[in-house]
Amino acid sequence: MAKPIFVLHKHAATRLHYDFRLEIGGALASWAVPKGPSMDTSAKRLAVRVEDHPLEYADFEGVIPEGEYGGGTVVVWDAGPYRSLVRDDGETLAIGDALERGQAEVWLEGRKLRGGFALVHARPGGDDDAWLLVKMKDEGADARRNPVSTEPESVLSGRTLAEVARDAADDADDG
Repeated sequence: MAKPIFVLHKHAATRLHYDFRLEIGGALASWAVPKGPSMDTSAKRLAVRVEDHPLEYADFEGVIPEGEYGGGTVVVWDAGPYRSLVRDDGETLAIGDALERGQAEVWLEGRKLRGGFALVHARPGGDDDAWLLVKMKDEGADARRNPVSTEPESVLSGRTLAEVARDAADDADDG
């Protein structure tokens, strides 16, 4: 059985942010992370839970028209398989169950992000959508490494947001 996937979309909408997505139950559970993920274990990044997206959206790169939900330019900033690190009575807990409890820990195997990350509900027991995305202490942790600022390109196409937007504009001019 294939491992579930994670995707981080870099998304220039109203404000630049990163959409952290985990494949759960045939869909992509999603959080908007305004500052993007950090490799620094002391950095707690706000992650706002947003609507789930179809699994087919995982490899989407392009421009969502202005006025539509999520309007703006999108690239696949990182992607790969992931696995749950949460254990309960010696068994691996399903990621959906861990999220329902208010804390999930995942091991990401991306090209830019590798290692453990925790999603922690900002107000345990609360209904709001505020979570925190935190790098766990492991061999991938490095407070000096900042892939959000040093690695802007897509892991699928190698293009930046500006290049995707330009290519979309060129295609519209040709059409």
